[in-house]
Amino acid sequence: MTTTLALTGSPLWYASRASGTLALVLLTATVTLGIAAGGRAAPRCIGRFEIGLLHRNLSLLTLAFLTMHVVTAVLDPFVHLGWAVAVVPFGASYRPLWLGLGTAALDQLLAVLVTSALRQRLGVRRWKAVHWMAYAAWPLALFHGVGTGTDTRLPLQLWLHAGCLGAVVAAVWWRLAKAGPGHITGRLPAATAAMAVPVVLGAFLATGPLQPGWAQRAAATTFVLGGGR
Repeated sequence: MTTTLALTGSPLWYASRASGTLALVLLTATVTLGIAAGGRAAPRCIGRFEIGLLHRNLSLLTLAFLTMHVVTAVLDPFVHLGWAVAVVPFGASYRPLWLGLGTAALDQLLAVLVTSALRQRLGVRRWKAVHWMAYAAWPLALFHGVGTGTDTRLPLQLWLHAGCLGAVVAAVWWRLAKAGPGHITGRLPAATAAMAVPVVLGAFLATGPLQPGWAQRAAATTFVLGGGR
């Protein structure tokens, strides 16, 4: 009976979850490549042109699946989302916090896309300043997927999130190990984030999505944040 009910969901819901998961995996690959292959950590056996081309293609694939994720989520009649929710964070009536994190991540990635197209006019320094937002978008997207997804408790989904987290953390430590002496002020925030994100995510999973009744508690939180009692 449970299996039958689980397979009768909206096709748009399945498309939204699948595209969102793929977008997270591709964003993880993009961020991991950008971190691990930057600076002195760039491998000598592969040219920077090839690395840059792969990085760009992964970014475009991420945006393609992210677009599909947003469109199918808005068209899904179950949640009744409007198009404004796709660009205005924390304005949804359905789980505004977790959807807002995803919207904030999308806005950051769109800013990176626009500034990349205007790179020649903005200059390298300004472009790099905005480009760092892509790294900030990754944890927002991760917590968005964990907090919003109704399938977070599935073993496959947990392993996928763990793999994404492990890949980015490993890339950060690899970059720090290859950075060489100096630049302590730049290393401390990266090292702190690499230690803090797994701890915060683990604590959140243990007290939230992995606990029975998480969906009901999230819905109740949504009602309060949405202006109800």
